[in-house]
Amino acid sequence: MNESPITFDIVLDLCGDEHRRIILAVLAEEQRSLTVNDLRSTILTYNHHMPVTEASGEVLTEIQSSLHETHIPKLESAGVLEYDSERQIVEPTEQFDQLQPHLSVILGTDPNLDEPIKL
Repeated sequence: MNESPITFDIVLDLCGDEHRRIILAVLAEEQRSLTVNDLRSTILTYNHHMPVTEASGEVLTEIQSSLHETHIPKLESAGVLEYDSERQIVEPTEQFDQLQPHLSVILGTDPNLDEPIKL
């Protein structure tokens, strides 16, 4: 795990993608481990405005791939979450707590995230 301090530039980089902002927002709101399916469902709700039952296989695959190939590795590399690939669970780390003050300000300015992000 990366133990270096979370700088503002790192926070901006992590928040540079809407899917990552949604992931970070739901982790901040829930303050617990979440499954990859939880993350996928939350992205569908807040970015695509639909439940999993209405999403096409193509959209589900695209989100799932982006989580596994891009977003989870980037957040894990920054040290803000740990990923258990066998159980398909992400868990916020102590580093995530350093992110929180900056994160709340950034998420508060995102017009697409104008309400608390919940499962």
